Amino acid sequence: MNDGTTQSGKVTRTEINGDIATLIFDRPEKRNAMNDALVDELDQFFSNPPEGVNAVILRGEGGHFCSGLDLAEHEHREPVAGVFHSRNWHRVSELIEFGGLPVISVLTGAVIGGGLEIAASTHVRIAEPSVRFQLPEGRRGIFVGGGASVRVGRLIGADRMREMMLTGRNYGAEDGLRLGLAHYSVEDGEGIDLAHKLARRIADNAPFSNYLMINAISRIGDMSRSDGLFTESLAAAMCQTSDGAKEGLRAFLEKREPKFR
Repeated sequence: MNDGTTQSGKVTRTEINGDIATLIFDRPEKRNAMNDALVDELDQFFSNPPEGVNAVILRGEGGHFCSGLDLAEHEHREPVAGVFHSRNWHRVSELIEFGGLPVISVLTGAVIGGGLEIAASTHVRIAEPSVRFQLPEGRRGIFVGGGASVRVGRLIGADRMREMMLTGRNYGAEDGLRLGLAHYSVEDGEGIDLAHKLARRIADNAPFSNYLMINAISRIGDMSRSDGLFTESLAAAMCQTSDGAKEGLRAFLEKREPKFR
């Protein structure tokens, strides 16, 4: 797609700049609250990314990333239907985390409930001062269903997540940085610029190296020590014999920047 091309969806918008796509939650009147349409459009994008895209920026329109489940559209479900609904959210989150495309999220305003679950699926998280991280489900008589108990629990620890849910406590950008909810804390309005700089740096990496970093590291963390070390050896051997590794070595010997694409 050409630079600057914009695709409109019902609740999201996509902008393409070279090989970097920006996917925008576009429900500002609802603080970009999660509904089935938003989950469906995330599914459509990450199931079939625009051709030639090598990195994605995820952000929200109107000052908020995502304020969580849209309770105004929440419908009562029987237990079996509720399980399938939750599992669909899990499936889409897995597409974001393990689809192979590096995803950078720019976090502003509300990053609450389902919004935090989506953010935790991304690989680089940038927080602006307006951000508020919160898991308020316990205060609303419900429980997380979009993956927080796994992803957020592993970012900040089960004990701290439990306290966060029991009390409804929220964290700002600096606390989020300290705890691991964010990787960067920047000033107002600086998140998008940093996201583009990081996206450019990441998109210039060797594609297979990026793929392994996205798909292997967290899985190795789930393994026993010996299984993790063995899997690391397999990943290293595969990567070191790839075209990207050959180009990286040539570039080092020739004292130039590598050109992986």
